[in-house]
Amino acid sequence: MTFTRLAALPHRHVLTLPAVPSAVRTARQTAQQALTEWGISLRHPTVDPALLILGELVTNSVRHAAALSPQLTVVYAAGEDTLALAVHDRHPYQPLLYGAVAGGTGGLATVMELTLGLGGTAVVRTDADGRGKSIWITLPL
Repeated sequence: MTFTRLAALPHRHVLTLPAVPSAVRTARQTAQQALTEWGISLRHPTVDPALLILGELVTNSVRHAAALSPQLTVVYAAGEDTLALAVHDRHPYQPLLYGAVAGGTGGLATVMELTLGLGGTAVVRTDADGRGKSIWITLPL
């Protein structure tokens, strides 16, 4: 899915949180609330893996980026057949997402295994100033 198509998804919610451990729970709860409001059943087979992916991405920002990025932003978006999640922080490091698949362990390996297993995509988008990034996950519904 192209970034232009992502921008056109009819449902969108943006949440900015302090980069602290409780952000993981808040991000997941907000996702559940948004999905429910958008008419996406929490029992849909994509939802549990999507919440796990979201939790791993927020955890990574809290663990690895908080020193340079005291806040993180989560973007939730959905359309008829697509669910997209993004986690943004202001740390310049850009993980090699697809490198995590090849024998990787930990959070990003889990993110990529779940994303690819669901037929989704993952992209790292660098901020214009090079001092931050967003990791976008797009999953079919």
